Amino acid sequence: MSDLNRGIMKFKGADSPIAIAISSIAVLGGISFLIWWALQSAYALS
Repeated sequence: MSDLNRGIMKFKGADSPIAIAISSIAVLGGISFLIWWALQSAYALS
């Protein structure tokens, strides 16, 4: 068992490249959305 298969991710295949890619896309997408939303709110012209 690798170290990535412990903690919250206690299911088989939690350290597979596909699972890591999907979770990293979700995290980076969420961060990008929050930055975009903050910039839209800060510089709203209406």
